[in-house]
Amino acid sequence: MGLLSFPVLLSSAVLLIMDRHMGTSFFLSDITTSNGALDQTGGSPVLFEHLFWFLGHPEVYIILLPALGISSEVIATNSRKPIFGYRAMIGSILAIGFLSFIVWGHHMFLTGMNPFLGGVFVFTTLLIAIPSAVKVFNYLTTLWKGNIVLTPAMLFSIGMVSTFISGGVTGIILADAALDISQHDTYFVVGHFHIVMGMSAILAMFAGVYHWFPKMYGRMMNKKLGFIHFWITITCGYGVFIPMHFLGEGGMPRRYYENTNFPMFDHMLDLNVVISIFATVGVLSQLFFFWNFFYSALRGPKASQNPWRSNTLEWTTPVEHMHGNWPGDLPVVHRWPYDYNKPGQPEDFVLQNVPLEPGEEEH
Repeated sequence: MGLLSFPVLLSSAVLLIMDRHMGTSFFLSDITTSNGALDQTGGSPVLFEHLFWFLGHPEVYIILLPALGISSEVIATNSRKPIFGYRAMIGSILAIGFLSFIVWGHHMFLTGMNPFLGGVFVFTTLLIAIPSAVKVFNYLTTLWKGNIVLTPAMLFSIGMVSTFISGGVTGIILADAALDISQHDTYFVVGHFHIVMGMSAILAMFAGVYHWFPKMYGRMMNKKLGFIHFWITITCGYGVFIPMHFLGEGGMPRRYYENTNFPMFDHMLDLNVVISIFATVGVLSQLFFFWNFFYSALRGPKASQNPWRSNTLEWTTPVEHMHGNWPGDLPVVHRWPYDYNKPGQPEDFVLQNVPLEPGEEEH
């Protein structure tokens, strides 16, 4: 996705440099400055928006898809169940990756684009909700009736599913060209974007750190500090971004440098104060994480080779880091990575490098 989208942004930057320094007019047209009218005519500033958002929307999923992958691994491990609908999950990732390249115009409904073209972007944007919903329902079904182990990593992954749902619902509103007119460039967009992408990505990042910390450092993080970190972080995250939806509904624009200079926003000041309090507490709560991380890396209790009883190959390497990861020959994979609670097995997990028994079916 990066290989396909970033060159477009680089091209727009090159064209912009040419407009500024070489007298071309890709983006400039009929612009008057204090020194008079510019010579450049015939360009279109909307072209820059097209080139920018062709990167901008895939970039959201360049950040989000790894978060979904981390959560899939953590939820399956701590539910002690195979990931539900594994092939559908893979298909939905591919579908999201493809559709992310043909929805960029939903950022541009108010640029005066042809209504037919706007309708096309409405359709493709709503279409991306289908594979996203597949992932959500598969996460929930994986959790359903699982032998859930509530580690800090599991809590952060469940939190990611929560923010992915709540942020995605408001995305359906913004995907509609008619509804977007009243919400565009308001704090409603800020709240939506930061819940569905910012919070989801960060919660999954923390889930990955807590999950793979024993493999990285050979020690365990403090579970109680992890729980405190999670509950304050997700509470403050929602406390910051949910009120922004109400500010947007009230018409408060984003990107104003100081809203107190505009009397029409005075009645929203109290809600902004609440947001600021939640943001401050949320930032300070990260001290729990940093203390837990660095102290545990140096003095945490020693980790066993496979503390989460996970199936995947990284947990078969020795606790001590070594060149090549494994001593001797590389392990041979006999199973898929989600053989949890497999009938006939003495434990509720089977590592990938355990050979199939006679008569045992391969998944």
